[in-house]
Amino acid sequence: GIDEDWTIFEELFLKLTTVYCSKKKKKTLSLINKIIGTSLFNYFLCFLFYLLFSVHSSDGVFAEHNARCHFRNVDEIEYTEEIYFNKEVLLWYNGSTGIWKGDTSSKNILASYFNNDPNDHFSRRAIKDVLCLVNAKALYETLKNNTVKPNVRLKSVEHSSNRHSAMLVCSAYDFYPKTIMITWLRNGQKVNSDVTSIEEMSNGDWSYQIHSYLEYTPTAGEIITCMVEHYSLPEPQLHDWDPSMPKSEMNKIVIGISGLLLGLVFIAAGLIYNRKNSTVLIPVRTSDDMGPSSG
Repeated sequence: GIDEDWTIFEELFLKLTTVYCSKKKKKTLSLINKIIGTSLFNYFLCFLFYLLFSVHSSDGVFAEHNARCHFRNVDEIEYTEEIYFNKEVLLWYNGSTGIWKGDTSSKNILASYFNNDPNDHFSRRAIKDVLCLVNAKALYETLKNNTVKPNVRLKSVEHSSNRHSAMLVCSAYDFYPKTIMITWLRNGQKVNSDVTSIEEMSNGDWSYQIHSYLEYTPTAGEIITCMVEHYSLPEPQLHDWDPSMPKSEMNKIVIGISGLLLGLVFIAAGLIYNRKNSTVLIPVRTSDDMGPSSG
């Protein structure tokens, strides 16, 4: 909850200041100056620390802390953290490397303080155990029992482009949960350009659909593949494009041939029936037909 998030924030910044920040606490500010190195950032930290102990949000000032567990199964879990201030990333933590990082020199100085603190490494591992490891099995089993596999279709579509002469669309329908990944492969290698994907769209019944487009110039012998990864699938699904003939056109031909054969069968049956039931008249000469000379 919110109170738990702010408790984590307080713990985070208590590493820098152990008492309430104010101009009168010169020793505390001096300590922060040694750790951070820039007075402007020091006052920012003091203000944020004051904010944590007095008012959580005021006049547009906002702080947020996210802790996430990423896992494919109960044995493969990655733990990450992000700290935001006014919607800007302050620091982020990667559990795989065990390192805090920032995107500016000032933020990296702060990150290095936590990276050099053995107690922080212990805290991150403890939080991962509580948030991820304890709940992973129950969450995994719950999701596993409430998933729907995607129905994947791969087809060619018309398009107007001067760069490429063909376009494919790979669509996944009626899947749950929402998160899904579609990747295009050319001869087994990932395609990073000329790909356009539409975000997952809700069907209104808890299921979702997604569409990914690939513009390309057909080359003899190449294999274009749509790879679909989803929580409901034990392994990625691979769908190869067959350029010989679209499935819809093949269906039309099959239906046409079936209709033609059925028509021929009816015609043949009609001819046979008509032949069996037809009456053949054979003329027979009688005595009346013979003249007097015939006697």
